Amino acid sequence: MALLQISEPGGKPVTAPRKRAVGIDLGTTNSLVAAPCGESVETLPDELERHLLPSAVRYLSPCSDSDGAATVEVGYSALEHAVSDPLNTVVSAKRFLGKKLAEIEGANPFLPYRFVTDGDVEMPAIDTVAGARTPMEVSADILRVLAARAESFLNGPLDGAVITVPAYFNDAQRQQTRDAARLAGLPVLRLLNEPTAAAVAYGLDSRDEGNVVVFDLGGGTFDVSILSMQKGVFQVLATGGDTNLGGDDFDHVLADWILDQAGLGRELEPAQQNELLRIARQAKHGLTETEEIDLQFSDWRGSLTAEVFASLASELIDRTINACRRVLRDARLKASDIDNV
Repeated sequence: MALLQISEPGGKPVTAPRKRAVGIDLGTTNSLVAAPCGESVETLPDELERHLLPSAVRYLSPCSDSDGAATVEVGYSALEHAVSDPLNTVVSAKRFLGKKLAEIEGANPFLPYRFVTDGDVEMPAIDTVAGARTPMEVSADILRVLAARAESFLNGPLDGAVITVPAYFNDAQRQQTRDAARLAGLPVLRLLNEPTAAAVAYGLDSRDEGNVVVFDLGGGTFDVSILSMQKGVFQVLATGGDTNLGGDDFDHVLADWILDQAGLGRELEPAQQNELLRIARQAKHGLTETEEIDLQFSDWRGSLTAEVFASLASELIDRTINACRRVLRDARLKASDIDNV
């Protein structure tokens, strides 16, 4: 809804300059940018009409341009080389934002990258052919592509962006998100918690009232919030989650299982690690449509059922359920008090 502009009697009408602003979902696996289109907000596609941008960046060459910029690929073209060029193709950088090297290594058992700290353990970087790249700089490369897409659609430079972040992001993670936008030349109007962003859309598009749970299990992070909805206006009652829990962790569980079944050790080459994760991810997706799927990794062949996958993932699922119980307790509600999810 647009803000009302009020002018004094006899005065000149108040006209607000039109601003070019967008909303950006900077995700672990995929990212999106959206802009106002008439009375609605629409996600913006690329030249091939693809709305999602894989959150993958591939560094192709050392910094050689006059401005010191490296040659990079972002999105689908980068993701295609995750196996063939694993040391220079960075995915899931959002999981690394604001974390020390020990935290990153502890939460991500399959890391094909060479991390360097250069004496700064607070901000580890990934060693690529273009030099050391921090997760913040990788995120900036993704934001540049989204900003360019929006500027092409809006026919001009952006005045700012609202960027979504996990509700459980700490101050360091939020600041690095802001810094990534600054590196991309993108003014940040606001960081908006991802469950709140979902609730904004829900509240504007629905007349429902009551208590709503927003359950957001993303590629690298998990958020759950309880909101009270009243005629399109909502109040956040409680929020919780885990910034080390997401779809990537389900991939890791499957990858571990495949290695066990194949009788292979954990000492894999970077390309093998990414190939293993690709197979695990495909299996996870495939089991949403079928009860059993065939797998092959190296010289091993086997199959995986949905029942076995559910058993493997049970500990991860329990972590999401426990988080839901905590936010219910924090909101002083029972499960029966929830009207919608």
